[in-house]
Amino acid sequence: MKELIEYIARSLVDDPRQVVVKQERYGSKYHLELRVAKDDMGRVIGKNGRVANAMRVLLRVAAGRENKQITLDVVDPK
Repeated sequence: MKELIEYIARSLVDDPRQVVVKQERYGSKYHLELRVAKDDMGRVIGKNGRVANAMRVLLRVAAGRENKQITLDVVDPK
């Protein structure tokens, strides 16, 4: 799952070296945090959050095939 989000995010941004995906596990649930460069946040989130929501939908479908629950947060860079 982590690799899927990394691939999508790197395809969208101008600086793919800044893409970092952190995965944590809480029992049977997984949580992913996506970090990108500040200038690329708009590309990853998209207008009205459509790109980020599309990534979440793809992630849920892929996780559902493996009987897993997974969430994705796009973290604001500091």
